[in-house]
Amino acid sequence: MAIILFDDNAQNTLLPLTYTRPVANLRIGILTIDEKWAKYLGQAYSYLTRDYLQGKFQLDIQSQNIFINGSVCPDDSLVEAIDKLTNGEALKAGNVLIALKLDETGAKSFTPAGNFDSVKEYTQPYVAINYTEDIFRNNGIELKKDFALLTKGRASAAISATNTIIGDSSQFFAEESAVAECATFNTKFGPIYLAADTEVWEGANIRGGFALCSHSQVKMGTKIYGATTVGPHSRVGGEINNAVIWGYTSKGHEGYLGNSVLGEWCNIGADSNNSNLKNNYAEVKLWDYTSQRFRRTGLQFCGLIMGDHSKCGINTMFNTGTVVGVSANVYGAGYPRNFVADFAWGGAQGFETYGLKKVFETTEKVFERKEGRDFNQIEKDILTNVFELTEQFRRF
Repeated sequence: MAIILFDDNAQNTLLPLTYTRPVANLRIGILTIDEKWAKYLGQAYSYLTRDYLQGKFQLDIQSQNIFINGSVCPDDSLVEAIDKLTNGEALKAGNVLIALKLDETGAKSFTPAGNFDSVKEYTQPYVAINYTEDIFRNNGIELKKDFALLTKGRASAAISATNTIIGDSSQFFAEESAVAECATFNTKFGPIYLAADTEVWEGANIRGGFALCSHSQVKMGTKIYGATTVGPHSRVGGEINNAVIWGYTSKGHEGYLGNSVLGEWCNIGADSNNSNLKNNYAEVKLWDYTSQRFRRTGLQFCGLIMGDHSKCGINTMFNTGTVVGVSANVYGAGYPRNFVADFAWGGAQGFETYGLKKVFETTEKVFERKEGRDFNQIEKDILTNVFELTEQFRRF
């Protein structure tokens, strides 16, 4: 049975984060959504996504297939409902298609908007990621679920006695090669998970829920509030509150990051800050790529959404509810606009286009810093497609 994670309209409402990946490749909690399904179902997966992404995120149709909505996070109830589906039968929650079982012939003609002869209605609550802010808003829920999933029946490795654990020690888990010294970990507000080959340096204060994914570091004196996730191969410092950093990203210096999502391969300059609360305490709006206007979020606290490969210089100030597209380079004094277009170069004083040649030169150097990562033609083709798709937003 093949597991195929498909994109529906959430791929459009989650831009710019989904310009460079399928929806199921989003990280929320400890794991990415695709990794969650693999853990729950105990098997591999593939993707049905945008054509230009299929070279990296491949599709594998077999004689029997289960299509699962990539924006939906699994739980035991959902897995049970999907397991009971028969061939040709769909599982829906209102207008949302959650899952569908199809043979090879049906799978080759599948579209998420299709009509299905047999439908089961799913009425239980579940977590789905439809808008960018849903990622940090639901991160605490998914952190708890992933923590239970990854640590069930296992005991935490011992950590140095120089550390202090406040609260329930069963809600703290360190993999064997995790290292921490002279740090405080408070589990009263959520679990804390340190993955393999991670380091928490001296003087860090961490309040759960918190996840530090493999090969990442928390620098000296860092202050972290839950629910926060630091993805693999990342380094963080300063003050972080309810943020999700996907991986291969550095926010290594002083400065505040709150109620935010950072993609992969991002770099935040020293003493950069984002606002997550308007001075008049009003509802925050975020740029919406589909409507090409600012959308109401219903949130009072909402900070920075940054696409893959984007960077900012030292002392950058991001206003409340700022969206930065893919591969933007932001610098200079003052607040840049609340929407920084993909492949934009500049700041509050104005922008110009960040050309692909320069983008490739920088990205190749960034990839070289990470062992085992190759900035190959597949990666270049993805960025080229995103550059072309976002041209309309670069009217500088």
